[in-house]
Amino acid sequence: MKLTKSETIRECEKAFIDTINEGLDREALEKILFEKYNFTLQEDIDYKKGDLMVYNDTIAYKFDFEIKVPLSVIFNRQGECLEISTERDNPEEEGEDDLFGEENTLAPPISSEPDGKVAQMASNIADMISDINQPETEHEDE
Repeated sequence: MKLTKSETIRECEKAFIDTINEGLDREALEKILFEKYNFTLQEDIDYKKGDLMVYNDTIAYKFDFEIKVPLSVIFNRQGECLEISTERDNPEEEGEDDLFGEENTLAPPISSEPDGKVAQMASNIADMISDINQPETEHEDE
C-alpha cells in the first residue's frame, strides 16, 4: 500500500539537498582543498548534484562539484618533472628568466636531482586520485 507518490518524495529530497547546498561554506571547502591537496582555485566551485547516501554505516550527503585549478608544470630539457604547482607563479619574483624574452641568452643548467617538493606533490596527487576513485556506496529504491 502506497502512502505517497514516489515523485513527491524525490521532489522533497531534491529540495532538501538544494537547501543543504545553499548552506555550504564554500570558503571552508576551498580551505580544505588547499590544506589537503594544496589547490588554489581559479574560479568558484561549481555545484553539479547532491544525494543522500550511506557511508560507513552512517547517513551522509554526497555533493559533486567541478572545480577549475590553475596548474603550472616545470620540467627540464630531458622531460623530467621539476615542480608542479597549483598557484600561478610570477617568474620575475623568483628570479626565473624567460629565455625567449631576450636574444642570445643561454639557459642556466637545471639540476636533474629529484626534488622533495615534487615527490610530495606527486604523493598528494596520488592521494587525491585515490580519494576520487574510491567506490561509492549508494542504495537506490527502484
